[in-house]
Amino acid sequence: MAASAAEPIRPAGPMLLGKYELGKLLGHGTFAKVYHARNVKTNESVAIKVLDKEKIVKGGLMAHIKREIAILRRVRHPNIVKLFEVMATKSKIFFVMEYVRGGELFNKVAKGRLKEDIARKYFQQLISAVGFCHARGVYHRDLKPENLLLDENGDLKVSDFGLSAVSEQLQQDGLFHTFCGTPAYVSPEILGRKGYDAAKSDIWSCGVILFVLMAGYLPFHDQNLMAMYRKIYKGEFRCPRWFSPDLVNLLKRLLDTDPKTRVTVPEIMENKWFKRGFKSVKFYVEDDKLYEEDIDDVESVRSESDSELQSRRQPVPGMPRPASLNAFDIISFSRGFDLSGLFGDSGEGSRFISGAPVSKIISKLEEIAKVVSFAVRKKDCRVSLEGSTREGSKTPLTLQAEIFELTPSLVVVEVKKKGGDKVEYEEFCNRELRPRLETLAVDDPAAVAAVVSVAGDCYEPLPSDTE
Repeated sequence: MAASAAEPIRPAGPMLLGKYELGKLLGHGTFAKVYHARNVKTNESVAIKVLDKEKIVKGGLMAHIKREIAILRRVRHPNIVKLFEVMATKSKIFFVMEYVRGGELFNKVAKGRLKEDIARKYFQQLISAVGFCHARGVYHRDLKPENLLLDENGDLKVSDFGLSAVSEQLQQDGLFHTFCGTPAYVSPEILGRKGYDAAKSDIWSCGVILFVLMAGYLPFHDQNLMAMYRKIYKGEFRCPRWFSPDLVNLLKRLLDTDPKTRVTVPEIMENKWFKRGFKSVKFYVEDDKLYEEDIDDVESVRSESDSELQSRRQPVPGMPRPASLNAFDIISFSRGFDLSGLFGDSGEGSRFISGAPVSKIISKLEEIAKVVSFAVRKKDCRVSLEGSTREGSKTPLTLQAEIFELTPSLVVVEVKKKGGDKVEYEEFCNRELRPRLETLAVDDPAAVAAVVSVAGDCYEPLPSDTE
């Protein structure tokens, strides 16, 4: 069910948990209704999906809902509808999502076929989003124009991950076996009911979508459902005369009935027809918000000369002062805060005390990023390091280091894993981060005394404090 209409919101609508003013009903399904709403604090329009908790529990769908939430949080991308937050009462569950004003792509196609450049743009954005999902072990399994929305800028947004699956659900044969999807867009291997590669099935659906955008009608169609399934299974379709040879060749690869030889996302992105006018979008997530940026800015740290890097190691005039820690901050840190050593680990985060200037710490982090070819991003006293996606990896290793003021001469550096594999993170810390940051760490009883003096009587000493 897509949340997308462009109706004006009603004034003075009912309030939801004191945060959102509910407006017009946009759509509904068996278990949920979707409303247009307004964030009363920011005045931002959102779409709120309201689920009936009793129906969800009776239908045995609670695990399904939890998985959908986890998937939406895993796939933050400019061409995927954003999930802002999830709230609940005793009887309802609320998904607060991005409000996409332009409606469904289906409504645009229903008026007739699209111009080639417009269709190509939508297809490029679709493949970018689908490839991003697949790299993170997420498979949509119900791609169709009704689940593709358009924002006010005419950019595509993939929605409705209700039938999605994750790689953790794969059976022992490495395949999925659940029959799902919309008949006209379902792949032949799903029809065969012998197990399927969900990534390849998504690619088939993308092929059907591309055909529909360019032709204005379905490649496989019959009023008799079983007759349509036979056409899909055999791959029987005919391209209209206005399709260019390059487009026909791409469609043949997308709608290849053999999933083993069907084109992959990397191959699509190297295709001559696809590449025309394509520009990859670089983005990042910070403070739970998604930001787009020029890819050259993010990659700049990888191409800097040693002299340029050296010049940026000097103290920067006007460097912002780190946020100060109070006693309660220190207490919240204390579990796993190894005050006498370099790193105190707490699962997927580490901290250490340093007496080095903030500019020197930031320069050292940039130096580490350059050595391992990580992209670097800075904002005040926060530095993000992002690796590239490795083959077989669901998401690139991403770390965030933040510097806090402890005393006028001491700071706390907190490093957190923001994405990627935990084992890879631990290996990176042991192999690169710890050895290179060691010279900046304070290993002195005076540092411990400083922390104790700041925290006062509220501070609970750790075993390391007395050793």
